[in-house]
Amino acid sequence: MHIFGSMVGCILALIAMGVLYQRIGAHRDRLRYTHAGRWITIGRGSKLYLLEKGSGGPTVLFESGIAATNLNWCHIQERVSHFTHTASYDRGGLGWSSRARTARTPGNIAVELRVMLQEAGIRPPYILVGHSFGGLVMRRYALAYPEDVSGIVLIDPMRPEEWPPLDPTKQSQLDRGIRLSGYAIPIAQIGLARLAVTSLLCRSGRLSSFLAGAAGTGGMHVLGRIKGEVGKMPQEVWPIVAAHWSRPGYYAGMCSHVEAVPATVREMQDANPIHDIPVTLLTPGSSAPLTERCLSRIGDNVQQVIAPASAHWIHLDQPDLIIDSIRGMVFAKTAEAVATTV
Repeated sequence: MHIFGSMVGCILALIAMGVLYQRIGAHRDRLRYTHAGRWITIGRGSKLYLLEKGSGGPTVLFESGIAATNLNWCHIQERVSHFTHTASYDRGGLGWSSRARTARTPGNIAVELRVMLQEAGIRPPYILVGHSFGGLVMRRYALAYPEDVSGIVLIDPMRPEEWPPLDPTKQSQLDRGIRLSGYAIPIAQIGLARLAVTSLLCRSGRLSSFLAGAAGTGGMHVLGRIKGEVGKMPQEVWPIVAAHWSRPGYYAGMCSHVEAVPATVREMQDANPIHDIPVTLLTPGSSAPLTERCLSRIGDNVQQVIAPASAHWIHLDQPDLIIDSIRGMVFAKTAEAVATTV
């Protein structure tokens, strides 16, 4: 009995140390990595983290994929900021932003995005750039506030017809994502997630490989995807990615996004097409191109560009394609503004 009590005491002490380690680390991360941006209050105590670069207009606004943050755009935002003003941000529940207070559907996120832009003093027109789930958010924004938008770049946007409830075959994938996110929250609270991702992205990776192996084939699959995707990002942002993935709130935010996928699909399946706004849609060479019917459901002025050397993350595989698309829209809007003043 004495041995059992000692073991319990040791376990509780280790948990307490892990919680303290996590809280100290999270505080240091916030001090170290957030100075470049600012928080914008959007109501009810919610704050979104915003990062701006460059000057001039129109503003190029970046929207990330379903569990990604502003870091996903760091290399493209830097290059685009050389010729116009840019803004990227973390959606509610992700990155440095506070937890989400509404379901993570494109309509709700578009409303929050507009409030953020207004409170931040970033005036339209905007060129909207969205990847994957972020592409649906940008479509919804353009439908709700067309007067704000001069152009849209969609990077392999999420295809609602491929997800539940329209395609129930992927429900198990959503269920698995929700379940794993739920498991990760307490793991992050006691500092184990911080140990694992810091090992993976900032050190030798031995500890993360050990933990992934202990989790079985699923853990190794996740580890492989993380290495492949984050490895395409500039190495200087890896410690910030690790800081994001160390936070319990990140996994809660991921869970809320995945839970909202069926509601997102229902919202977007009957969405109206975008009228009178040019849309460039980039499709990876690894996927089937969208049909003319699918393109017409997105908008009446959609140009599809195939990225032959890319998978889903075109902006990481072939960033020049994205930058050229943005530059063309920026210069077209600038020329239009000059013509109206002559």
